[in-house]
Amino acid sequence: MNATELEGTWNEIKGRLKTKFATLTDNDLMFAEGKKDELIGKLQVKLGKTKEEIHKVIEGL
Repeated sequence: MNATELEGTWNEIKGRLKTKFATLTDNDLMFAEGKKDELIGKLQVKLGKTKEEIHKVIEGL
């Protein structure tokens, strides 16, 4: 999923991530334009998953 697709559906994805991973907060899931890598890094730390695993989770939602 590229950054444009991610931005377009982010609110929906954010809700699904919060449902799947109850430990995530709105601050963890703040998406700023051009900061996709920073967001993925935050999710890696918070969930203890690799970058590839994070991408698979997001694409699977």
